[in-house]
Amino acid sequence: MNFKRVIITGLGALTPIGNNVNDYWNSLINGKNGCNLIKSFDTTNFKTKFACEIKNYDQNLFFSKKEKHKLDLCTQYGIIASEEAIIDSGLKLYNKNKNRIGVIWGSGLGGILTFEQETFNFFKKNYIPRYNPFFIPKIIIDITAGIISINNGFCGPNYATVSSCASSANAIVDAYHLISLGKADIIIAGGSEAAITYSSLGGFNALNALSTRNNDYKTASRPFDRDRDGFVLGEGSGCIVIEEYEHAKSRKSKMYAEIKGVGLSNDAYHITAPDPEGKGIINAMKNALEDANIHTSEVDHINAHGTSTILGDITEIKAIEHLFKENVFNININSTKSMTGHLLGASCAIETIAAILPLTKNIIPPTINIFNIDKMINNKLNLTKNKAKKRNINISMCNTFGFGGHNVSIIYKKI
Repeated sequence: MNFKRVIITGLGALTPIGNNVNDYWNSLINGKNGCNLIKSFDTTNFKTKFACEIKNYDQNLFFSKKEKHKLDLCTQYGIIASEEAIIDSGLKLYNKNKNRIGVIWGSGLGGILTFEQETFNFFKKNYIPRYNPFFIPKIIIDITAGIISINNGFCGPNYATVSSCASSANAIVDAYHLISLGKADIIIAGGSEAAITYSSLGGFNALNALSTRNNDYKTASRPFDRDRDGFVLGEGSGCIVIEEYEHAKSRKSKMYAEIKGVGLSNDAYHITAPDPEGKGIINAMKNALEDANIHTSEVDHINAHGTSTILGDITEIKAIEHLFKENVFNININSTKSMTGHLLGASCAIETIAAILPLTKNIIPPTINIFNIDKMINNKLNLTKNKAKKRNINISMCNTFGFGGHNVSIIYKKI
């Protein structure tokens, strides 16, 4: 079968370190930290009191009072990032076959803030079920994809992907497959998350998954560091416009990068812990390389999942070393979660941008907050420690993993 080439023609982002792609990128290469004490609710009784929240976000600039009543923050974030990507791609001026344009969107927790608020109101009103009539549409994870399509008249494939923290990665993978098979010309793909809430913070604290470095929260997200103690919650959204190569050429669109291959796997080991030998991660990366027909020696950059958890970081590095062998020392490995925190289901959506832009700008964002590399990590590895690295880059790999053992690896190539 003659598979079609798949490229990226638009980018959009709303992150804890920048409310658009340009600001996000500049913050990344300058090592800006997005972590602060949580402002959206009282954390007095919580073990963790900090997160990477969106800064200077004003709903009123984007949505009417009526729209705000209908949209959870998760969906709001997704709409904003998707609009930036759609404008960037030139699709606002596209008036041809919108039956061939789809939207695939990922989120791990969807409208959890709305769910909390409505549940609290239920108890406050003495168990009288006076729910917002938009309660259900606001909490369901697929609604963001639906609204993006409704707002733009996109009538192609439309659905949500849910695979915990790998959700937006699976959205990108599905978009890649649909376009390469000729089932669509363009897919708006990405993810959003607005899970800095009572229940999310409390739930992840109960799992002992979050950092509790309250007295030094600015350095709490420290992937690969000896003294890491858990991840930092983040929120926001990322979006990429994925398009068939000849179609993009015909409308003279800019081209950021090509998706060369994707790899999927499952650890089949534990609901939250990774396989200690990294077998699932190895399989995902290996499958991506085989799909792309790329040798390990050709990879220049790996944007690691790198959450700053005790087990996760070691397992991923062990898997990378196992697969890439001697070639691993020629690769810049980094974790941008050191700056943004962990956006859960939206993490791959913003990290894809952090993997793509180095291909065009020839600079790799750093992993900040590395003070002492974990003794179980080879100190000869290039972890892009604390400072951006200028380098000519041809191929980037982006890794994303999720609770349930989900593993996704995606390879991007310079056009």
